[in-house]
Amino acid sequence: MYTRIQKWGNSKAVRLPKAIVEDAGLNEEDRLNLTVKDGSIILTPYKQHIKLADRVAEYDGRYKPGEWDTGEPEGDEIW
Repeated sequence: MYTRIQKWGNSKAVRLPKAIVEDAGLNEEDRLNLTVKDGSIILTPYKQHIKLADRVAEYDGRYKPGEWDTGEPEGDEIW
């Protein structure tokens, strides 16, 4: 399978075929690392690892619930 480099604003873009994205287990808006090795461009999923010690250091002992939106009713929900 092949693709082309195309212009996108002042940058260049490569379109990823759906089959490739699905085979790689990726989704829209996923972050990727870009590297070049031996003349090849390599895309790998970006994974930000936060150490447990760092998570614990940020925790103040209280639960802080965030707001969330359930969206519009889609069935027989009663609000």
